[in-house]
Amino acid sequence: MASLSLRGIYKKYPGGFTAVKDVNLEITDKEFIILVGPSGCGKSTTLRMIAGLEEISEGELYIGDRLVNDIAPKDRDIAMVFQNYALYPHMTVYDNMAFGLKLRKVPKDEIDRKVKDAAKILDLSHLLDRKPKAMSGGQRQRVALGRAIVRSPQVFLLDEPLSNLDAKLRAQMRTEIAKLHQKLGTTFIYVTHDQTEAMTMGDRIVVMKDGIIQQVDTPQALYEHPCNKFVAGFLGSPQMNFIDAVLKKNGSKYAVEFGKHTVEIPESKVAPKLDSYVGKEVVLGIRPESVHDEEMYLSNATTGVIDCNVDITEMMGAETYLYLTCQGTPLTARVSPRSTAKSGDVIKVAIDPNRIHLFDKDDDTTIIN
Repeated sequence: MASLSLRGIYKKYPGGFTAVKDVNLEITDKEFIILVGPSGCGKSTTLRMIAGLEEISEGELYIGDRLVNDIAPKDRDIAMVFQNYALYPHMTVYDNMAFGLKLRKVPKDEIDRKVKDAAKILDLSHLLDRKPKAMSGGQRQRVALGRAIVRSPQVFLLDEPLSNLDAKLRAQMRTEIAKLHQKLGTTFIYVTHDQTEAMTMGDRIVVMKDGIIQQVDTPQALYEHPCNKFVAGFLGSPQMNFIDAVLKKNGSKYAVEFGKHTVEIPESKVAPKLDSYVGKEVVLGIRPESVHDEEMYLSNATTGVIDCNVDITEMMGAETYLYLTCQGTPLTARVSPRSTAKSGDVIKVAIDPNRIHLFDKDDDTTIIN
């Protein structure tokens, strides 16, 4: 069993800086969990505490049912893959992958079998005699993964392993790591600041900010039901649009108003707590794919049609991004590649009222999703 339990974990440095605050997290056996957040949010520090490379200042860390706070990294049955690969330049691929096993005095024939099995899984069999400098970034990354695989650890820790690769290779390696997880059936804990990696690879995502866990959930649930404005803005590319608005009530109907525009709130989204926000400023959130410029949407829209200036258009192939300004507020729309909008145009767009989010203006918590 390679479940992990982080209970009230803190990391405090001399001088009073607290990098990680009260992290409570249960990771199940064979789960692929992603720690994501901006630089300096504490995700790598959390990973290093799990690895034993950083001391835990407060709290308890269990791997399986064993308390490992004071257990040396080599005895935790974990393997770590670093951002810079950390390969030995003077050794061949074979020797790099075998090195950890040799230190453990594993028999020669067993080392040979494990290295060759891992090389086969990672398509490295034809490169075993090469040295790292004669290899591409993607191949070196696979060697670093291979070195972890041969150890057959209970838990894999991966610290931004793809950040040094170019965009195309990164997309390819994302798929390879996801397949590897399925093949090995081991617990993976993966740190990244790239929300595309987080959304596409993990069973669950842990979103962190300033050393504090903001929300833990599946990629889909985080995307559709963020608990606050930070999570809503962090996940999704291009990011969610935020518009300062005022909540109004007319009879039993609620609407948000900004400038001369109104978006009515559908009955399905109405919640009792809306009453306490009537007449107050709120933040309206809408994702770019829910801002439409197609005639079909505009002609059927009963609310949320707004006038915008087109600042820039970006043709992405399968879709087009429109960067708009509506009464001084920037707005991004993700529309069909058939869109005819071009820079300098004044167009109408329809905000889908069924896809809006509302956030508290003061503490950024979610009012409705």
